[in-house]
Amino acid sequence: MVDVLRPVAIIGSARIPFARSNGAYVDAGNKDMLTAALTALVDKFVLRGETLGEVAAGAVLKHSRDWNLTREAVQGSGLDPHTPAYDVQRACGTSLTTAVQIAHRIALGEISAGIAGGVDTVSDAPIALGAKLRRIVLDSARGKTLSARLAPWLRVRPRDLKPSAPAVSEPRTGLSMGEHCESMAKEWHVARADQDALAYQSHSKAAGAWREGFYSDLVVPFAGLTSDNNIRADTSPEKLAALKPVYDRSAAGTLTAGNSTPLTDGAACVLLASEEWARARGFSAQAYLTHSAVAAVDYAGLAGTREGMLMAPTYAVPAMLDRARVALQDFDIYEIHEAFAAQVLCTLKAWESEDYCRTRLRRSAPLGSIDRSKLNPRGGSVALGHPFAATGARIVGTLAKQLEQRGSGRGLISICTAGGMGVTAILER
Repeated sequence: MVDVLRPVAIIGSARIPFARSNGAYVDAGNKDMLTAALTALVDKFVLRGETLGEVAAGAVLKHSRDWNLTREAVQGSGLDPHTPAYDVQRACGTSLTTAVQIAHRIALGEISAGIAGGVDTVSDAPIALGAKLRRIVLDSARGKTLSARLAPWLRVRPRDLKPSAPAVSEPRTGLSMGEHCESMAKEWHVARADQDALAYQSHSKAAGAWREGFYSDLVVPFAGLTSDNNIRADTSPEKLAALKPVYDRSAAGTLTAGNSTPLTDGAACVLLASEEWARARGFSAQAYLTHSAVAAVDYAGLAGTREGMLMAPTYAVPAMLDRARVALQDFDIYEIHEAFAAQVLCTLKAWESEDYCRTRLRRSAPLGSIDRSKLNPRGGSVALGHPFAATGARIVGTLAKQLEQRGSGRGLISICTAGGMGVTAILER
């Protein structure tokens, strides 16, 4: 082990526009999009022919043909093919996890530079065979003679041809993420109007950031799209209030298509390096990745008490703050992933709750409130979209640029994920 950890610099990022699924990228796959984002980052920092220490990326919805997705994308990106790569999958926290893993290797001196990223497409989601048809295909493949290979197909019935679409529910509860979050909103008494207000702010901030040119050097055109196409610059509280609930369709329902993230396709990457590597190439750090943490909650009630499935960041953040020796209020920017507007609001209320912080987080006092004007200043996932595995890299790149523009400061990243996990990090300049 090294005696002193090296600072980990975030040099810059690149992504393709985030697109509503089954639209602009309907003919693009994960490899196409990840290769495009990687290539954009390689060209941005003149890395063609360079051998980097590692590239880590991944996707949540992935075809079996893409078993070596990141390595394949690297070989098409312009990097020297001697650059190693590997895949990661931690649901919506995938590319923040890859950033942390690359950062750890840099800090330990194992590598000098690496790229972290993520990609996802719902437009090209893998469709699986039914269990019986899959067995027939495998039995046929094992046949040693023509008759042995043909015989299993005689067992096929029309009902066996029905494909199995990707599941949208948690295996242990049978509930979708939206249904889980609707339950959280009821538990925390998060009003529909407050969710719509946060969604409106997300769209307004994102639209403003695009108008001001903030994203112009972070986003590269792809498949005819030049900007994120989910942002609704013309939305209003009145328009959002007119939408019907989608997870609980009764009068008690509060989550709508307007205050939830849309199904999205996209890819994002970020370049991390040691100060020595950056300096030798004339690059400067936008910010530094200094701390991280992960946590999980018992959303299925296996230990006897069921928790909100998207509440794991409430555990991860205070553990990280303790290690960093800072308070929740000691940040200039809060980038909290808007899986649903309700999730953000539940998290903030939990940190303000004396009872929750004492009984759940085992703390003597609540973490307290944050300055809401510092929350997702350039728009959040409700507006920008949420390609599951790409969101973390999008947030890291966005936050690093904001800190660079400020000239100094500290930013908090908090991402909830499927499976009841939370991935968090601190960036500083």
